[in-house]
Amino acid sequence: MPELLSDEEVGKALGRLREWRRGDGALVREVELESFSQAIQVVNRVAEIAENDNHHPDIDIRWRTLTFRCVTHSEGGITANDTSLAEEIDGVVDAIREG
Repeated sequence: MPELLSDEEVGKALGRLREWRRGDGALVREVELESFSQAIQVVNRVAEIAENDNHHPDIDIRWRTLTFRCVTHSEGGITANDTSLAEEIDGVVDAIREG
């Protein structure tokens, strides 16, 4: 089982994850894409990664705005699995925007 990160470790991770913030015990990022279709492309790709990693973010879809919440529910907070998934989400968003 993954271990909860300390406040210091979460702070260091947020130094790398510049688009993310800490909110309600989770890593949170809001992303606005150019279109609903592009937003769904991001969701579909993140879903593939999440299934592969067996670690799933909470995703809120509002037209072309997505809100991702990464938290390890079984541990009740943020773990290395969440910071890793956040990095992967950033990569997906960047790739879709550039593509």
